[in-house]
Amino acid sequence: MTRRPLLLDCNPGVDDAMALYFALAHPDVDLMAITTTFGDVGTAQAARNALHLCALAGRAVPVCTGVSTPLRGVPRNPDPEIHGADGLGNQPARDVRAHSPDERSAARCIVELAHRHAGELTVVATGPLGNLAQALRLEPKLPQLLKQVVVMGGAITEPGHVSPVAESNIWHDPHAADLVLTAGLPLTLVPLDVTHRVCFPLALFERVAARHHHPATDALLHAVRFHAAYQGRIEPELATDQSCHGHAALALLVLVQPQLCSTLSGRVRVATEGLAEGQTLMDRREQLSYPQAGWEETIPRIQVCLQVDAVACVSHFEATLMRDWLTPRP
Repeated sequence: MTRRPLLLDCNPGVDDAMALYFALAHPDVDLMAITTTFGDVGTAQAARNALHLCALAGRAVPVCTGVSTPLRGVPRNPDPEIHGADGLGNQPARDVRAHSPDERSAARCIVELAHRHAGELTVVATGPLGNLAQALRLEPKLPQLLKQVVVMGGAITEPGHVSPVAESNIWHDPHAADLVLTAGLPLTLVPLDVTHRVCFPLALFERVAARHHHPATDALLHAVRFHAAYQGRIEPELATDQSCHGHAALALLVLVQPQLCSTLSGRVRVATEGLAEGQTLMDRREQLSYPQAGWEETIPRIQVCLQVDAVACVSHFEATLMRDWLTPRP
């Protein structure tokens, strides 16, 4: 089977590190570029983390730095208790062989690859959506150029985790999110409704590290151990088996194993201010004609994941990372 060209738009972050290594390990994925944004860490730190992770794995993937602030307003400072001060659980050392970021902006990289691989490129976005919003402004035909867009973000019926109704990726840049979700992209949304159902045990990453005996999987284990400890403090049910949610990793799993999730088609909008800022709202009663503006028939529908086979997801994730995908260290 032909490997699918992929651009990963991310902000590593521990779960984004899980997603990045899954993309590098999967035999059906050709990771063409990484673009970075803010959220779990600042944009520049996200780029440093992506370059570090690629260098550890022995893979040279272009990394393009993207937006560092939301379309409107000011960025919120990341909490170092969640992912560590460096975003990767406070790594004890950095790979000195990491490359420098690519000179292109993230938006320019997205547009260039979309043209180069017209009808074939998939974008998986696991952070705030400012880079995709900028790319849409640079190239209004982007919805026709991309094969698929998978966005990890939002919460439909599930409570939020930065407010009672908001998920962090959408909350960090709600105006960009509303623009992207209504732009007519061939888009699948992977919200907390499914990411909160999938828990990755720390023992999985210990098995992967023991299988490879490699600095890359050692670094991932270090990061996950830090993040699992944090999540166990705020969600006691996760502390029982020392597990954590891998929100970003699930977006990659939905891409390569779409049958693991069931989806519903509908219009999705984002509240951009007030107590509901960052809330994703889905119209699931399209037979109604609402007096409230913003739900017109002309607004494009997207696919939203609402149910997931959690056991199969964890199994496929582990099987992928257990493959021989790492470059031996000299």
